[in-house]
Amino acid sequence: MTYRLGVDVGGTFTDILLIDEDSGRTYRAKTSSTPRDQSIGVLRGIERVCAVAGADPAEIAAVYHGTTVATNAILEGKGAKVGLVTTHGFRQVLQIARSFVPGGLAGWIIWPKPEPLAALENTVEVRGRIAADGSVVEDLAEDDVRAQLAKLRSAGIEALSISLINSYANAGHERRVGEIAAEELPGVPVSLSSSVLPELREYERTITTVANAAVQPQVKLYTANLAGQLEENGIRGQLSILRSDGGLVSAGAAADNPVSLLLSGPAGGVTGATWVAEQAGFADFLTFDMGGTSTDVALVQNLTPRIGRETTVGDLKVRATSVDVRTVGAGGGSIGHVPPLTQALRVGPQSAGASPGPAAYGAGGTEPTVTDANVVLGYLPAELAGGEITLDREAARSAVKSIADATGLGSVEAAAAGIIDIVNENMFGALRLVSVQQGFDPRDFALVAFGGAGPLHANALGKLTGAWPVIIPPSPGVLCAYGDATTNLRDEAVRTLVRRFGEFTDASLRELLTELGDKARGTLVGQDVAEADIRVVYSADLRYHGQGFEIPVEVDITRFTGDGAGLDSLRGAFDAEHQRLFSFVLDNEHEVVTIRATAHGPRPRVASPKLADGGPDASAALRDRTTIWVEGGEVEAGVYERAKLLAGNVVTGPAIVTEMDSTTLVLPGHAATVHPSGSLLIRPVAETAELTTEN
Repeated sequence: MTYRLGVDVGGTFTDILLIDEDSGRTYRAKTSSTPRDQSIGVLRGIERVCAVAGADPAEIAAVYHGTTVATNAILEGKGAKVGLVTTHGFRQVLQIARSFVPGGLAGWIIWPKPEPLAALENTVEVRGRIAADGSVVEDLAEDDVRAQLAKLRSAGIEALSISLINSYANAGHERRVGEIAAEELPGVPVSLSSSVLPELREYERTITTVANAAVQPQVKLYTANLAGQLEENGIRGQLSILRSDGGLVSAGAAADNPVSLLLSGPAGGVTGATWVAEQAGFADFLTFDMGGTSTDVALVQNLTPRIGRETTVGDLKVRATSVDVRTVGAGGGSIGHVPPLTQALRVGPQSAGASPGPAAYGAGGTEPTVTDANVVLGYLPAELAGGEITLDREAARSAVKSIADATGLGSVEAAAAGIIDIVNENMFGALRLVSVQQGFDPRDFALVAFGGAGPLHANALGKLTGAWPVIIPPSPGVLCAYGDATTNLRDEAVRTLVRRFGEFTDASLRELLTELGDKARGTLVGQDVAEADIRVVYSADLRYHGQGFEIPVEVDITRFTGDGAGLDSLRGAFDAEHQRLFSFVLDNEHEVVTIRATAHGPRPRVASPKLADGGPDASAALRDRTTIWVEGGEVEAGVYERAKLLAGNVVTGPAIVTEMDSTTLVLPGHAATVHPSGSLLIRPVAETAELTTEN
């Protein structure tokens, strides 16, 4: 018997999921995160889940890990002290940036400009110049390089980034500077822009390379430390890390290119949601991942998450391929407050986090949070996380009472309902960003809700968006870990071209794409993936000639047969996407800016558990009845034990469905039907009745 282990570290909890590869049976553990050293919480959770499953750690064949180490290093400003080497005349590339100030016309007055990850005093220029076509304009002055690196050595830098102008076209100078740096700065990790991001635009390439250097020491130390501790605990399986684009990479490769991990955590949730939605028979859906600190949302179409070319973490925006996830500071730990100036109730983005946590946790927290509001309204059971946290209802009421007093609302319950309504609107706004703002109608999609707090708010978000059904996966609180354990190894190869369509033939562009595909495929072969099991997909960033931005378009390489059909298909796909985004197209000639090939390893063969049929009657799972506050008053709600629900059971609201890692709220006028795959499908009662009649 062998197992695969999914691990997801969040801001409040660490989720562990152990999957029996033969039966598909899963075992869960949820433990408090340990921000100072994430591996402590990870190892504690692994020990607990192995005890639950009665599994020997030696039977774990592979460990798949979504981590926030790189993300936290950026958000907390705890990255390494970075030195930057750039071309003579470009020393202030990070200071000039894009000359963009967020906010209104006078935003610059109040905007505190963030400090660059590489300080100006730790930035040096070297002589030597490459042209945009890759030709050498001026030879590299190696003596000057050594002199400049000596300055950085004296400054005590901990990591080095090298970003020379036009190095995407010819990396020769950068590689040579890297070789000299290995001699002059032994032991200092080096990031080359031609390796991290071999693409056009020097600022984006430079900031991405500097970010890579800033988090590299911490990520390398963490992955090496975790791998060592896993081995000490008898786990010999390979450690793989989830990338921001939802694919896996070996721990060693992750340490070399950690900028690709900045959205590792949220990507796991989208990957897991895709697997769950596929089992339930839905290909188009929105994802809604509400944890203790924040909520992540994304859009998936035809079982393929929308992929973005930029990753944003705090004030940092880098060019790194990632699942197009939008984050809002709304989680179970988000704090409700009433600013004295406006006297209006606000929720978040401040969070109680894992320590001290919500007042209801009894760990010293006193400020009213979303979790406290859910406790006051009666939506949460007495214990969370399988008994690890016992809720203090009186402490929750005391915290929320401060909101009632500050706003003049008539009761503590009314104040709690206000907190819930506002946080729901905040999350609705995030869902609109990935749907309406991108030209999609949310009513055409289902909504997959997960995370520890997601199922509590899912029904309300379904009402706001009109996205039905609302899908609550099995083990929703550990779905990110499920995503980590059910995705595949992945690698990407990129090349910038900046050529008009008229400069290509089908054959010439196909040759370039195939070359990139072979490179990406080779990386996976080097990680022991059989070549026959590797699938390569292609895409291109296109624009109209003269345009200042690109749109990514998928490339069907089989259309490039030599008769121009390939280029025609690209032209049509770009025009269609441009029309969808902006409602117009141009007659300008099209231009290829960047091409990329992404190699995918095989998806793991994990059996999908099927529930026995139980018919519509869910009374066998009814555990209790309780009073909850909903829609302005108290109502009686059934409390159901999810582990006892069978396929076909219908739970009519108001109802609460409890399980180890999460709690689901079914509102009045709605019903949850149990799918054979184990997911709960929440719809309005009338719609549920129609489907039940049809079946």
